[in-house]
Amino acid sequence: MPATPVVVPAYNEAGRIGTTVTELPDEHSVLVVDDGSTDATVSEARSAGATVVEQPHNKEYIAALKRGFREASTDIIVTFDADGEHRPSDIKKLTRPIAADKLDLVLGARSTIPRPSERLLNKLTQLRLDVQDSGTGLRALRRSLAVDLALDTACTCGTFVLEAAARGARIGDVPIKTRSVQKPRGIAWKHGAQLFHVLRYLLFS
Repeated sequence: MPATPVVVPAYNEAGRIGTTVTELPDEHSVLVVDDGSTDATVSEARSAGATVVEQPHNKEYIAALKRGFREASTDIIVTFDADGEHRPSDIKKLTRPIAADKLDLVLGARSTIPRPSERLLNKLTQLRLDVQDSGTGLRALRRSLAVDLALDTACTCGTFVLEAAARGARIGDVPIKTRSVQKPRGIAWKHGAQLFHVLRYLLFS
């Protein structure tokens, strides 16, 4: 059976990406999608054993994620943040319900959502779906679903699961533990733009 690929979008994650890759279990192939990094992300990821595909320039997280979905070739795909926030030991909890044909998308639900703007998007999403963390970066899903998602929004918060649900996906979540890491600044403005997209889904789909 082919190894389940772990898709890791990365932008300027030198100093962290190598550890993220080496910590992932051997039964998974690791596909790092470099989003036009200007540091040593690519070389460090390759040295750690990952397959790396490179975007020609910075196209943002969603474009890197969609590139990873296209490049993957197995029935189940895992998405994983490059910064080391997630624990590799949680991956099996996400893939099992899909392998058992019980779910199509499984979210790794964080116990705490740190940003107020992200919490707002999550609360709005919960008006439609019974999920605990609609903005998590740790997910497992069927490739057939992944490549069908448009994801034409500012970020994935809320809309990833709302679009999946609109396409008939069976969605669930499992609790995960996270590690404290430094996140890039400037994400809140994307959440502001994302509010429009979440409301559009809630009102018109």
